[in-house]
Amino acid sequence: MAQKQETAVLHSARTLHWLGVSCGFGAGAWLGAAEAPTKLVTAGFSPFIISLGMVAGVFVARWTVPMLLKGTGYIWMDLKEKKHLMVWAILAGMLWAVANTLTVFAIRNVGLSIAFPLWNTNSLVGLFWGWLLFNELKNSGARQWLKVLGGAAGIVVGACVLALSTSHQSGTGPQGAATLGIAAALGAGLLWGTMYIPYRKAYISGMNPLSFVTVFTFGELGTVFALALIFGGGYDQVAADLTKAKPVMFWLFLGGFCWVLGDLFQQYAAKYIGIGRGIPLSNTNQLWGLAWGALVFGELSGQSTTAQVLVVVGSLIMIAGAAAISFAEAPESEHTSWDSAMERECTRYGMDRGRVERSMRGEDVLALQKPKRHWWEALVGVAALGMFVYLGLNAERAPIEANPVWMAILSLATLVFLVVCGLLLWRRTKFS
Repeated sequence: MAQKQETAVLHSARTLHWLGVSCGFGAGAWLGAAEAPTKLVTAGFSPFIISLGMVAGVFVARWTVPMLLKGTGYIWMDLKEKKHLMVWAILAGMLWAVANTLTVFAIRNVGLSIAFPLWNTNSLVGLFWGWLLFNELKNSGARQWLKVLGGAAGIVVGACVLALSTSHQSGTGPQGAATLGIAAALGAGLLWGTMYIPYRKAYISGMNPLSFVTVFTFGELGTVFALALIFGGGYDQVAADLTKAKPVMFWLFLGGFCWVLGDLFQQYAAKYIGIGRGIPLSNTNQLWGLAWGALVFGELSGQSTTAQVLVVVGSLIMIAGAAAISFAEAPESEHTSWDSAMERECTRYGMDRGRVERSMRGEDVLALQKPKRHWWEALVGVAALGMFVYLGLNAERAPIEANPVWMAILSLATLVFLVVCGLLLWRRTKFS
């Protein structure tokens, strides 16, 4: 009997590991697609307006997607049980907002295909916090450490190669623009890596990712709006810039919506395999960023052969590093260390350890209480859809060159990831 129970636990842990891996790949696809509309910054739009437009789309999506999947009754019940995590979710949203704004500056100065891998150094930061605060990799053995640290070294080397490639970039920007772009991308990586502390804190407390992102969005929207007012010339200038950007606002909203789907997959990856493994895996978005930048927007066409080779080689090195980290499956001894971090949170905030453990195993504990769904939730979904339709009817062709064939191919590929990963999550966890 004991052997059967041990086998069942091992099977469950392995299933959740590969579920987390799948979500990491899905996150990479959708986070990569989300950054494509930020290319509008090269058409003269303010980086703050680009970021504000995207976050407005994020705000709409982060309210409607969780509500339609689980219902407001479920989300509210989850938040009431874990009130202490609401401030952490808002803080994470604020960090995300500043980081996202920095990425727009980075894209303007060094391009999407180069900036993307640079800010994906966030995996190194997340790896450090996961080890320090949440016992990830502790008691995991030398083999797992070698995979993770070797992968981390690959990410650093790949980032250096990509930074070197900017010295070959042919452009007419002001002197020092590439340096500022690199600094902005690395700063975004630092902030995003730190943002994963609230993520992991929430999930070892049993919070549903759908509940977390609902509160998260208040921090990001408020912070981006404040940044736009402070650095974008005040309210009148921001209003004027928003009016100017109205014809392309649909694309920014669409980018924000894509980001929400990618971020949700990323958060499920962080929940089930930890931030030290889940975040590097989601950083496969750098390949998608390279694909969008090079194939759709032709970013590499104006560069020398040496620069193009450096970009490709740097990306491949970083992907190899991320893969090494991602496939370092946590052994039972490490899961024991994770449990001690979970017990610490339960003791500190007076939570029921049994309920939290079941949630960490992918069980939908709150669903057993049958939270009520409301008829007006459908109206909110219709209103959100109507907003996208309205912006779409008033949209104009974006003033940037793009290859429609490659755009269609990459868009179709991201939809495939959405369907496959969504079905896997539903069958295994019912989106818990």
